[in-house]
Amino acid sequence: MAEAARAARPGANSPEYSVSELSSAIKRTLEQAYGYVRLRGEISGFRGAAASGHCYFALKDEKAKIEAVIWRGVVPGLRIKPAEGLEVIATGRITSYPGSSKYQIVIDALEPAGVGALMALLEERKKRLGGEGLFDPERKRKLPFLPRVVGIVTSPTGAVIRDMLHGFEERFPVRVLLWPVRVQGETCAAEVAAGIRGFNALAPDGPIPRPDVLIVARGGGSLEDLWGVNEEEVVRAAAQSRIPLISAVGHETDWTLIDLAADARAPTPTKAAEWAVPKHADLVEQLGKLGLRLFTAVARALEGMRVHLRAAVRGLPRRQALLDLPRQRFDAVERRLGRALTANTRAHAMRLARLSGKLSPRLVEMRVARKRARLDTLAQDAVAALHRRLAPPRRRLERAAGGLRPQGLAIRLARARERLQGVTGRLRVAAESRLVARRRHLDASAKLLMSLSYHGVLARGFALLRDADGNSVRSVETALPGTRLDVEVHDGRFSAEVLEVRSGRPPPSVPRKPARPPAKAPAEPRPGPPRDKAQSSGSGGQGSLF
Repeated sequence: MAEAARAARPGANSPEYSVSELSSAIKRTLEQAYGYVRLRGEISGFRGAAASGHCYFALKDEKAKIEAVIWRGVVPGLRIKPAEGLEVIATGRITSYPGSSKYQIVIDALEPAGVGALMALLEERKKRLGGEGLFDPERKRKLPFLPRVVGIVTSPTGAVIRDMLHGFEERFPVRVLLWPVRVQGETCAAEVAAGIRGFNALAPDGPIPRPDVLIVARGGGSLEDLWGVNEEEVVRAAAQSRIPLISAVGHETDWTLIDLAADARAPTPTKAAEWAVPKHADLVEQLGKLGLRLFTAVARALEGMRVHLRAAVRGLPRRQALLDLPRQRFDAVERRLGRALTANTRAHAMRLARLSGKLSPRLVEMRVARKRARLDTLAQDAVAALHRRLAPPRRRLERAAGGLRPQGLAIRLARARERLQGVTGRLRVAAESRLVARRRHLDASAKLLMSLSYHGVLARGFALLRDADGNSVRSVETALPGTRLDVEVHDGRFSAEVLEVRSGRPPPSVPRKPARPPAKAPAEPRPGPPRDKAQSSGSGGQGSLF
């Protein structure tokens, strides 16, 4: 009865599974039944990447929730990064995690679910970057008035660059450097940021000039199309740029985060070109106005100075009145000058007479005699000191002269001459033997050179073929019909032209019938390399050595 009851229970005859086997079977069933799916939901429970770099969170809607995971290698390539409360569309594989008996989605791609999600993400990013001070007005720099070089970061194939270049042509001449990038797609943000940093990395005096102003330009589009310039990487690159930057992304109604980080925002790319470079006609007109103002100001200043000078002239006394008093003083001094000169001459004559009485030649002679006597005494002292100073060296010289003997020097000189003659003889013998050895080595090298040179081969009846470039012709593949060849034989060179090229070994030629019976049958010609015009025209029909 018990066995009948167990047999009556549902599934009593089913095979037994272990927990691992059942979990693996469920995992295979989920993966085979669904594979890749696109799942829309709101991110919940995201607290940032784990220590391993993987991201764990859940996707939920009003009625259900499913666990999600993004592996570490997939995170850098995501179009948008996961954030708490963001509504997204996830693409991935449905699988299960046997360790906790729950199913999950392994996400490979993540995109916002509609414009609302993008706007929410954009507002959150704007608030966060603004809190770091990247959008502060104090960071904005003034654009240069007349830049010499303008750097543009945009697509080289779009209509934007053509419109901007046309705008530059109508305005002041300027040099334009283009950094080609994609303005839409997954790599847009990285390329635009690399373009901004690349222009900033140029040296001011390098071979490629550093731009004075940068323009990031793109045509209009939807929020999804413009999302590349809203990435944090692009915004930080624009804020860190040391070159003044103009943002010209989209139309006037479009706004992006790079507009807030740039030094100026242009409503259109064409307007950015107008802002970057002034119009030549406007400069000429402004220069004319400034010149006119300068001329007017100078004329007004000169007229004021002229009026002031005339007023000052009227306040000055007459020239005659200025000269009357000095002339009167000059006449009075002139009358006193004659009397003063006479009195001065008389006073100097009286003083000279008083001094001449005191002068006597005897005093001068006495002073000269005393100086001469002192000079004689000093001369005698100098002679005595010189004799005392020279006495010791003279005694040493006399002692040294007494010890010198000419016979010893003659003997040493004779011995040195004998040694020199012996060394000279040995040097001559060694030089002759070394010269003979060198001559033998040179003769052997010359013989080896003649045996290895191709001129010896040419002397045996061969020829060397070269093309017009001087390269050796080694195969019929390089000798095309009509090719001019340079043929070198042992006694000179001549030119030839290839008429026909035959590849491979030709069959034996059929001997022609002789006009009269020969004494014996002609020998069959041996097969050889194909002949060209050079071979047929050359003497002896020699072939190429190479």
